[in-house]
Formats: sequence, structure tokens, C-alpha cells
Amino acid sequence: MSESAGSTPAHVLVVDDETVLAGMVANYLQRAGFRTNIAHDGVRAVELALADRPDVVILDLGLPGKDGLQVCQEIRRSSDCYILMLTARNEELDMLVGLSSGADDYMTKPFSARELVARVQVLLRRPRADRVVEEPPRQIGALRLDPAGRRVYVDDTEVELTRTEFDLLDVLSARASTAFTRRQLVDAVWGVDWVGDEHLVDVHIGHLRRKLAAVADLPFVDTVRGVGYRMGPGR
Repeated sequence: MSESAGSTPAHVLVVDDETVLAGMVANYLQRAGFRTNIAHDGVRAVELALADRPDVVILDLGLPGKDGLQVCQEIRRSSDCYILMLTARNEELDMLVGLSSGADDYMTKPFSARELVARVQVLLRRPRADRVVEEPPRQIGALRLDPAGRRVYVDDTEVELTRTEFDLLDVLSARASTAFTRRQLVDAVWGVDWVGDEHLVDVHIGHLRRKLAAVADLPFVDTVRGVGYRMGPGR
């Protein structure tokens, strides 16, 4: 049985205008122990996401009413749920745009329903935003990260990060002198069972850098050539 907090089954909102596909995905999820709900257009998706507060939203990119990017952005304004974006086009641009809108992961159609369920299970094994972390704030140059409150400040200005961006910064800042490979960051943030393009890390690091640089243009995250990434001095 797949569960969220306590013994309550995790809730997944499936959003896709292909009714047969949406029903098939929901059926697989139910058989895996999840509670599910379905929306076939963008407007209804936002309504259900705000009313039911799902743990995971499986969100198709091409939707009537409001497209998947608009839906993702609206959900992100009030929810820290996991968002898995679906796209029918196997193009890098779709993936980049989806992730920049706040999605945590993506899959391209056609896909295996079994693999999709596995992706959802991997997402849910990531630390929840409301989990209390008994760890003091870290100060690295002008950057201060509060693990317990999941908040980040640069020169006392709070920086709004997505769940994934925060998790990456949390891993890097916890061992500030360590150079991490993409695979190590994937294992730490997405989980060791995650399967996909490890360059997903580069996309999220890029978004993270831009958000931090918008407050203070300092080297918060360094690229280690031939290896991956390391926490920068932030000063």
C-alpha cells in the first residue's frame, strides 16, 4: 500500500484530456494502493488541486482550457505537491519549459503505466516539506539555508525555491566542500530508484542559480568540470 503521512493512502490527481489514458493510469495507481482523482481539462485540474490537496499531480502538457504549464504555475502558487509532467513530444524544450514552471519530474508519451507508477512511488519517497528536520540553519557567505523551515535567504532576502531546487541546495550546502556528480545528486534528491536523463540536474541547477543571482550575483553553486557541482563560497 502506498501511503503518505500516517496510514492514509497517498492521493494522486491525474490530469489528461485523453480519457482512456487517464482512466488507465488512475486504475494502475489504484491497484498500487493510491487514492486517485481525474481531471480532463486545465480549469478543472486547478480546481481539484486546490480543493483536494493531492500529494502528486500527474499533469499532461497539452490540455484544453488551460495548458499544463499554466496549470503547473497556478498549483505552485499554493501547493508544494509533487508534479510529474507528461508531454507527447520527445523534445528537450518541452522538458525545460515544464521544469521551469515548477514540475519535479517529467515523462514523454508513450510511456509504460507501470513505469509511471514507479516514478510516483519514487517521488513520494523524497522528504516531505512538512517533515521536521532537527538541524540548525547553515550560513555560507551571503546565503543562509534553514533546513527545518525549508527557507533560503540571500543577504536577508528570502528566495522562493521549488521543492526540487531547495532539495538540491540542501544536499550541496550540507557538505559544502564536496563535489557531487550528477548521479549522486539524483540519488540524494530523486532517489536511487529514479531512472531517466541525469542532465535533469543541470536544468534545476540552472533555475536555482538564476533565482539566487537575482538577489546577489555571487558564486553560490560552482561547476566542477568533468565531475558535477559543488557549493560555491557565496561571497
